Amino acid sequence: MKFMKLGTRPDTFYTEEATRTVISDVPSDVTIRINNVTYLLHKFPLLPKCGLLQRLYTESEDSISGHVTLDLTDIPGGDEAFELCAKFCYGITINLSAHNLVSAFCAAKFLRMTEAVENGNFIVKLEAFFSSCILESWKDPILTLQNSERVYEWSENLGIVRRCIESIVDKILTPPTKVTWSYTYTRPGYEKKRNQSVPKDWWTEDISFLNIDMFRCIVAAIKSTNTLPPQLIGEALHVYACRWLPEITEHNRPNSEASTSKTEYSPDRQRNILETVVGLIPSDYKGSVSIKFLLRLLSTANFLAVSTVTKTELLRLSGLQLEEAALNDLLIPSQNSVYDIDLVQTVLDSFLRQWKRQAAATSSDGILKIGKLVDSYLQVAAKAADMPVKKLASLAETLPRIARPIHDDLYMAVNTYLKEHPDLSKADKKQLCRVLDCQKLSPQVRGHAVRNERLPLRTVVQVLFFEQEKVNSATDIERDQLNRNNLRKIKSSGDEKSLKARGNRASTPGTSGVQDNLRTSDDKMELRQEPSFKIRQVTEPETEKAGFGVKLNSHEKAQMRRIYERTYR
Repeated sequence: MKFMKLGTRPDTFYTEEATRTVISDVPSDVTIRINNVTYLLHKFPLLPKCGLLQRLYTESEDSISGHVTLDLTDIPGGDEAFELCAKFCYGITINLSAHNLVSAFCAAKFLRMTEAVENGNFIVKLEAFFSSCILESWKDPILTLQNSERVYEWSENLGIVRRCIESIVDKILTPPTKVTWSYTYTRPGYEKKRNQSVPKDWWTEDISFLNIDMFRCIVAAIKSTNTLPPQLIGEALHVYACRWLPEITEHNRPNSEASTSKTEYSPDRQRNILETVVGLIPSDYKGSVSIKFLLRLLSTANFLAVSTVTKTELLRLSGLQLEEAALNDLLIPSQNSVYDIDLVQTVLDSFLRQWKRQAAATSSDGILKIGKLVDSYLQVAAKAADMPVKKLASLAETLPRIARPIHDDLYMAVNTYLKEHPDLSKADKKQLCRVLDCQKLSPQVRGHAVRNERLPLRTVVQVLFFEQEKVNSATDIERDQLNRNNLRKIKSSGDEKSLKARGNRASTPGTSGVQDNLRTSDDKMELRQEPSFKIRQVTEPETEKAGFGVKLNSHEKAQMRRIYERTYR
């Protein structure tokens, strides 16, 4: 941090009964009141350097008597800023830095301490320090912006805010290889070493200390240059949100003291921060921020009741990047439940709306990945004791059929829910199991389902029905294969006998006609005598190979078919 020292005299200001005065052999002839503070000073050091005090003193009716009382309640920076200006007039030593520069600058401007009043006045010295020291460093402009909040209107009119932002943006756009100044970087696992390359996001933590308006101006200026990649801007937004929104700080939070000791803001202030952050996300670039960050922003947005525009944009971005999500990204708690299944439902709906518009131009890999992700989430959410069956079933039914070619994972989720909620009513069990397609279960899972006492009867019947159909289909296929094999054997045997008869007829002259008749007659006899092919009966072990051991007689088949038809048709 840069400092500037002005004046040589020791500090002789002191407080006596809520009155600030200066040690002097000359009695006070000017009283200045600022809010609840009263200053007993002298006109000789003050008036030559303060154009405003000259005018007010001259216009005062008490100037003839020699003691004037002036009210400076409107001075920017209050009594502290005025005291800096007064000490400069007295020649008392003052130390200026980024912490008090803005208030001193604004107060000096208010008091008109310009070159027109006296050469080498306070404003000239402040301007020189601001230009040559503050703006040339990295952290000082940030500190200056932080301390300009109390006098924001004055500092903005004087160009202090604009010049600080320009200095900060200029340094952010500097290539990392040319960064020589000190910066804050406290990512977990990062250790700054000598000759280590500067990370590309070296600037993100320092600017996260600013208020949202200053931060927005800096990020907007960076985006307008189109110089930095969207991922860097997204990282800056992530760091800022983690610092100021408590609901997002659970994961990947910057490890700094300011993070842990940040001031708690009201819901209105947090709402403003979240809406501003969402508005700054580079929406034209997919992946500028992570899906985990988007989902946590959306969860916080639901809690803070943000504007419809902000929530709609978050849903669009979350749906657009849902394919990148991992299971842990979806495990976000809600206010009243262990898992926020409503949030997952709305994001999935957003994804499907966008997927349907682009389904013809995209492969099925994406929707299959989403199907596995949702089924994995259902298996975890099913363990929650407070998870409503309707919401679980609704989420399972939202996926299109193409997203779930196999229902094994979905069956595991259903079985987990039934196991964790043993008191579930029959109606709820039926509603939950209705999402299962028994035809898409693997043989192992069907075998488990048949023996699963938690499943309702109609589901077990459905599994048995489709399994028996598979057994019958397998038996028919095997029977057809045996028929084709036997027909090929018969055909090949007949061809061989025909060839032998032709050879005998050729070796006995003059008997061709008789031999032909005999051959025809013999062939017919041989065909009749040839044993016909046998339909091999499928034994019980073979039936078990086709399925998993389910064997029903004709009466049981008919009964099961009647139960199935009454249940599903």
